[in-house]
Formats: sequence, structure tokens, C-alpha cells
Amino acid sequence: MSDDDYCLIDATRPPEADGPPYAECVLCREPTEYPESYKGITLCPVCEWQEAQRTACSG
Repeated sequence: MSDDDYCLIDATRPPEADGPPYAECVLCREPTEYPESYKGITLCPVCEWQEAQRTACSG
């Protein structure tokens, strides 16, 4: 089995915030664990888990 047989998932994550204000989740608008100043896609723990389930490799 070669390295090409594995799924490649981008595991980069925004830095966790030390405290409020928190960035809003881009899907449900709940507070996330990330600082409000972070520029990019931020997901709350629930949506992050659901997104990981949707994009996980099957098989």
C-alpha cells in the first residue's frame, strides 16, 4: 500500500482564544473556541465534528 492510498485531510486549525470575544461559527453562529480576530473559517466544536464526519474517508 502506498502513501497515495490514504486520505489527505488538511489538519490546520485556527489558534484557540485565551478568552472572549470568540469568533462566531460560520454555520450556526454559536461562539467558537477561536479568537474573534481570526480571519478565516471558524467552526464551533459541534459543527467542526459534524464537518469532520462528512469529510472523513470511508472504506
